[in-house]
Amino acid sequence: MMKISKIEYYLPQQVLTNEDLEKQFPEWSSERIQEKVGISQRHISSDSETVLDMAVQSSEKIFENYDRNKVDFILFCTQSPEYFLPTTACILQDRLGLRKNIGAIDFNLGCSGFVYGLAFAKGLIAGGIAKSILLVTSETYTKHIHPDDKGNRSIFGDASASAIIEKAEGNDYQFCLGTDGSGAENLIVKKGAFKKDFELNPEHEFSPENIYMNGPEIFNFTIENIPGLVKETLEVNGMTMDDIDHFVFHQANSFMLNYLRKKTKIPAEKFYIDMEKTGNTVSATIPIALKNMMDKGMLKEGDKVLMAGFGVGYSWGATIMEI
Repeated sequence: MMKISKIEYYLPQQVLTNEDLEKQFPEWSSERIQEKVGISQRHISSDSETVLDMAVQSSEKIFENYDRNKVDFILFCTQSPEYFLPTTACILQDRLGLRKNIGAIDFNLGCSGFVYGLAFAKGLIAGGIAKSILLVTSETYTKHIHPDDKGNRSIFGDASASAIIEKAEGNDYQFCLGTDGSGAENLIVKKGAFKKDFELNPEHEFSPENIYMNGPEIFNFTIENIPGLVKETLEVNGMTMDDIDHFVFHQANSFMLNYLRKKTKIPAEKFYIDMEKTGNTVSATIPIALKNMMDKGMLKEGDKVLMAGFGVGYSWGATIMEI
């Protein structure tokens, strides 16, 4: 079994409020945005601030109370890398002053990224490759969004979260992972890498360098797949809904989360929603939620938490961890 020993996160200083959006898009009211997505503000990275800069900030918070020399592997999840090459995780090793005899890799995933990172960490620990893993999820989706894209601007925020994953005694909980690449076109940035002969979706009113999200299709994908993911995760771990103390899903938007909760029949008191002040921070939403729960005293030793991430790819994953 493994455990999450430490979690810290960093939010950029610049804040975009609903009132700010209302000034630019007067046809929207701040109350309507709040009601629709459950977000009142989101943090936006500055023009010169990158996922690496944010990762350094969240990781240095970890090392205020954790010996950095214990880290022997870095897993860095981002879809906004510093460069095509080299790997951002390698640069992070140097920026943090970590030992050189450690492993470091990037992996490109969005909203399922934290759960996948835990799965990778489990393999590294089980294989005897690493004992202390720094798992970083850092994202600047707002740099992909067109200034006039009020829908996506109301949802996404930037953030970095860092966690220490270590071996622990106890139950060995299993993962359930899923992929459906047929949904790739529904959440995509088409221009910026090496594919040149692409067609722009006629519904996409902005540049192919900007993010395109087909909201209804993303919602349908989530509703079709995540209730089954929760059921499967409970079954493979020999557990029922009653055995779980907390359910922490990717914080996509409050409407989707509440719909999912009702569809999966999860009791409201076990289902955590916390995105009002941060928005959808992609791969960082689950660790941010866990850290906030810890700070509020909501998690106690022995609590079992079912985490589920889902989104761009399509990609999804879930597991159970014991606090």
